[in-house]
Amino acid sequence: MKLHRKENWRDEELEEIEYEPKTVKEILTEMKDISELILDLAYSALVLGSQEIADEVRYLEARMDTLNHLIRLNTMVAARTIEDAEGLVGILQVASSAEKISNAAGDIVNLLNTIPEVQDYVTDLLKGTDERIFTLAIPEKSPLHRKTIDDFDIEKETGIKVLAIRREERWIFGPDDDQTLFSEDMLILRGVDEGFVRLGELAQGKIKHL
Repeated sequence: MKLHRKENWRDEELEEIEYEPKTVKEILTEMKDISELILDLAYSALVLGSQEIADEVRYLEARMDTLNHLIRLNTMVAARTIEDAEGLVGILQVASSAEKISNAAGDIVNLLNTIPEVQDYVTDLLKGTDERIFTLAIPEKSPLHRKTIDDFDIEKETGIKVLAIRREERWIFGPDDDQTLFSEDMLILRGVDEGFVRLGELAQGKIKHL
């Protein structure tokens, strides 16, 4: 998932919104990509107690607000008649729904700032679901080293989705399938226990393929 980003979420949130030459289709596509990623990252931040991931959620939430404003501008410019306006209502409803998803994700990460007992209780509930959040460190000489996510078709073969990659001091959020993995990468994953065990065996070289 490739997004134009500021230095951090506050830059996106506090900067005056300027018009961006994007089509409605481009804006909706970016909003869809954000809504698909942001809840996964919000739950990851809560389960792992990560303020860094929480900051990415806040960035995406602020970015969604910007996109919602832009799509309203675009539709206002495009609507020349009542018929045009009626045809654009559905687009605004989709944009509004996407924004509600991002706002919910922001509420989730705000739980990190609550009393520890509340956070622990919610985290325990999330750990009891069928799909869970996992972390996996890629060891040296792993079969995953210098391979892309798509090389092993990880999500299709294991049901495990790579949500983020921690590489030294850098985060890669919502990596594309052509993202190359390296030894010592820390992966943030979502999926079921069986798939995670299988991927772990591959990472450790116990099996050659999934």
